[in-house]
Amino acid sequence: MANKNEQFVEHIADITKDFPQWYTDVVKQAELADYGPVKGTMVIRPYGYAIWENMRDELDMRFKKTGHVNAYFPLFIPESYLTREAEHVEGFAPEVAWVTHGGKEELAERLAIRPTSETIICSMYAKWLQSYRDLPILMNQWANVVRWEKTTRPFLRTSEFLWQEGHTVHETAGEAVEETLRMLEVYREFCENVLAIPMVTGKKTEKEKFAGAVDTYTIEALMPDGKALQSGTSHFLGQNFAKAFGIKFQSREGAEELGWSTSWGVSTRLVGALIMVHGDQRGLALPPMVAPHQVVVIPVAAHKEGVSEKCADVAGLLSEAGLRVRLDNRDTVSPGWKFNEWELKGVPLRLEIGPRDIENGVAMSMRRDTLEKAPVALDGIAQNVKDLLAAIQRNMYDKAKAHLEKHIFDASTMPGMQKGLDEGLGYVRAHWCGDVACEQAVKEQFSATSRCIRDDEMKGGSSCVVCGKPAEHLVYWAKAY
Repeated sequence: MANKNEQFVEHIADITKDFPQWYTDVVKQAELADYGPVKGTMVIRPYGYAIWENMRDELDMRFKKTGHVNAYFPLFIPESYLTREAEHVEGFAPEVAWVTHGGKEELAERLAIRPTSETIICSMYAKWLQSYRDLPILMNQWANVVRWEKTTRPFLRTSEFLWQEGHTVHETAGEAVEETLRMLEVYREFCENVLAIPMVTGKKTEKEKFAGAVDTYTIEALMPDGKALQSGTSHFLGQNFAKAFGIKFQSREGAEELGWSTSWGVSTRLVGALIMVHGDQRGLALPPMVAPHQVVVIPVAAHKEGVSEKCADVAGLLSEAGLRVRLDNRDTVSPGWKFNEWELKGVPLRLEIGPRDIENGVAMSMRRDTLEKAPVALDGIAQNVKDLLAAIQRNMYDKAKAHLEKHIFDASTMPGMQKGLDEGLGYVRAHWCGDVACEQAVKEQFSATSRCIRDDEMKGGSSCVVCGKPAEHLVYWAKAY
C-alpha cells in the first residue's frame, strides 16, 4: 500500500502490484503519448517529444563527433530490394507493411514501408562508391520505420516508431568491426551518462542476431520488474549487403573489391526505458540531461509584494545560465496542485519561493530523485542549481546501477536458472555450450532468451547450464520486452 506521502497519485496504478498498468498510466497521465487511430500506433505528445528531442540532440552531437553526417532516404522500398539478401528478407517478412496501390492503380511491384533501410541505402552506396578514396562512408538517418507488431505498448513496441539508423561502408573488415564496436560504445556512454541507465553490453547469439548480419552487438537494460530491454544494437554486416547490391570500389592496388559495411540504431524505445527505470509511484522521474524542464520555479503566495518578480528574476538567471527552466506563475491552480503536476511529469528540481524565503535569501528546493527538500541560497543561484542537477544525475545513475548489480544471478543448473528468473527477477548469468537446441530449451521452459554473450566473464572448465557439456560461452539470460 502506498504510504501517506504517495496517496495523492491514486489515478496511477500501484507500481508494486501492477507494473504494466502503472507504466501505461504514467505515459498517459504525464502526457507523453496517446493511442493513434490505427491499432499499434501512438501519438507522441509535446512533452514526450521534447524528451525524444533532447535524446536526439545528444546522440546527434556524438555521431557528428565521430565523423558521421546525416542524410535521408525514401520511406518506400521496392520488394525486389528486400529479396536480394535472403536472410534479411526472411527475418523481416512477418513484420513488413506493403503498399499495393498508388491511387486507384495496382502497382507493378509491391512497395515495403521502411522496416529498416539497409537495402535502399546499400543500393545508393553501390551507385556512389567508386574508389577507396571515397571510403569510409559514414552516414546516419533520423527517420520513422514501420513494423507490423502483433503486441504493442507505447514507446516499447509500436507499429510505427522513430529512430536513427547509421549505415557505413569501409575498406577493410577490421575497419568495419572497429566501427561496429565504436558505435556500441557511443550508445553505452550515452545511455549511462545522459539517460542514467546502466547497460550490459555484449554480442548476440546466432539465433538472436540481426537478419543479414555477421555479428550483432547489443546494449541491454534491466527494468524494475526484472525484464530486460534491448536498448540499441550495432551490426557488423560483413560483405553480405555489398554482394547483394554490388557495393564495389577500386582498391589501392587497382583491383575491384567489395566494401565492408555496418549498421546501428536506437529508437524511441529509450523513452520507455527512461520511464520504467527511474519512475516511481508519483510518476516520472527524469534525469536532468534529457528533462524538458530541468527546473520549475513556483511562486508561493504570489499575491504578496515582490514574490512574482523574484521568481521571474530567478527563472531568468537560470535560463541565462543555459538551463531549461519553467516559471509556473499560473493563477488558476494552487501551488500544491503545481507541485503534484510537476512531480508527475518528473521535473528534476523544483524551486519554491515565497515572502519568507526572499527575506532569508533562499529558495526552497525539492529534488525529484530523493524527494528531499532543502533551502538553496539565492546568491549564486545559477551555480547552486547546476551543482544540484549534477548531483541528481549522478544519484539516478548510481541508484539504477545498484539495482542492476543486485539483480544479476549466477546459475549452473536449470532449477537454479528458474529461481533466478522467477524469484530474483533479473539476469541469470549462465554458461552455454553454443548449441541452439539448448538456447531454445531455455526459451521454451522459462520464456527467457539469451540477451548477450559476455565471454570476458567466462570461467574455465564450466559446463552448459542445459546439457552439461563443456561450455563455449557465458551468457546473460532474461525475460524481456
